[in-house]
Amino acid sequence: MFITVLERSFSLAQHNVGTLLKTGWAYILLLIALNFAIGGTLMPESGFKTVSYMTEPVAEADEGALRALAAIANLLVGFSIAIAYVRRILIEANDFPIVFGKRTIRVILNQIILGLIGMLSLIPLVIVASLLAAVTAGFGLLLLFLAPFIALMVVQRLSVVLPAAAVDDPLTLKESWRATSGLGWAMAFAALVMSLLAGFLIAMWGLLLSISDGLLPASELWPQIRSAIFPMGTMLIFVWIFASLHATFYGLIRERFAEKLGLKTEDYTMADEIKSAARAKARKALAGANRMDRR
Repeated sequence: MFITVLERSFSLAQHNVGTLLKTGWAYILLLIALNFAIGGTLMPESGFKTVSYMTEPVAEADEGALRALAAIANLLVGFSIAIAYVRRILIEANDFPIVFGKRTIRVILNQIILGLIGMLSLIPLVIVASLLAAVTAGFGLLLLFLAPFIALMVVQRLSVVLPAAAVDDPLTLKESWRATSGLGWAMAFAALVMSLLAGFLIAMWGLLLSISDGLLPASELWPQIRSAIFPMGTMLIFVWIFASLHATFYGLIRERFAEKLGLKTEDYTMADEIKSAARAKARKALAGANRMDRR
């Protein structure tokens, strides 16, 4: 199932680059303008030593605060792009070029909740791993190493609420957890691989911009433009990769969207069979525990 999820997610992203640009062009211009203005404020007389103001060392507290506000603003615009992208893919929505409303707030709140769940789930895992390490160092260290991946699996099983909120589907965290039973590890592995892909693409984007000075004529304006388009491109890569990934997850639990996402009938059927088998195992385990309690 892991290969299926990863292949379908990558295929969805690959075939919808144009969709991302069509739905997000106004937000992209907003990102460039936002980062250009902030970069111009933070740019020293000698120019940036790195590719962007976002990658410069923080010299003063005020600079750090302004950069933190810039990061938040970039994330807000990024969520808006992701919502527009997912809505165009799933329901062929043709929203106004720039939209910020209750739907966007719901998606952002869900993402904050998922982040908190991911961090909080690490606490018991780290405690158990530390206790086990005192008894069996090898197993404890292994669990400590696997703890972030287990937390990632938990978050991915709940992450289907993000595309659901984008299309106004009142899916809850509890329903997301139940609907993705049996798919957790496949979702976590796919998220890990797609995260590595995003990191690689961002590194290549930064490398391309860093060598651009030698490829373009000398200009006082280009360093400021370069500084602005680096965070813009970074945000687009994140949106493109993870919105495609979570839309694929959503298609696996919502049959009516499977065809639009390029999922084959056998893909959805296999996911449904895996979920049914996982639920059957859970019911058997619960029944066994109840019998033990009665004894």
